[in-house]
Amino acid sequence: MKYIKQFSLILFVTFLGEILKTLIPLPIPASIYGLVLMLIALQTKLINLNNVQEAGVFLIEIMPVMFVPAAVGLMDSWGILKPIWVPVIIITIVTTIIVMAVTGSVTQFIINLEKRKEAR
Repeated sequence: MKYIKQFSLILFVTFLGEILKTLIPLPIPASIYGLVLMLIALQTKLINLNNVQEAGVFLIEIMPVMFVPAAVGLMDSWGILKPIWVPVIIITIVTTIIVMAVTGSVTQFIINLEKRKEAR
């Protein structure tokens, strides 16, 4: 029963993200609104981490399975992608490197910020 409650809470926040997507005319996916809402709710202690932790861990563990339909869709679209596969691969590699660099920089910045706070 605990898992059903936790998953329902996650689904509710996701649903709120869908509502925000319809209300706010920005080209931002509803899932991003849901993630931001969940982050705000967790940071402000509106939702306690224990109220969603086990369901979240389960969803992360099964995440690779969620990529199977997307991979099959790519294989099904090979005829369309065949003429442009080189630029797609180059763009994928470049953006992956950029994301890794930005993520590492932000992480180092936050770690240094926390070290400064502890030093005070």
